[in-house]
Amino acid sequence: MILKPITSEKAVKMIDLDNTLLFQLEKRESKDEIKKEVERMFKVKVEKVRTFIQNNKKFAYVKLKKENPAIDVATKLGMI
Repeated sequence: MILKPITSEKAVKMIDLDNTLLFQLEKRESKDEIKKEVERMFKVKVEKVRTFIQNNKKFAYVKLKKENPAIDVATKLGMI
């Protein structure tokens, strides 16, 4: 699975306010697979995963638990 972080203005705002990261990914990935991959890659705990498909692309909102700030993960990815 390839996670591509989205760095739009809305995505950066969600990092600050909701502790949520936004990724674009392959359409065949399930929510459980996304959760396990994010936890493994960034060594964080995921609270919830929401997905949607737009323009034949799949996106995932990944909300992290409070003890894992999304800003730290975004900094590692070079988003901020």
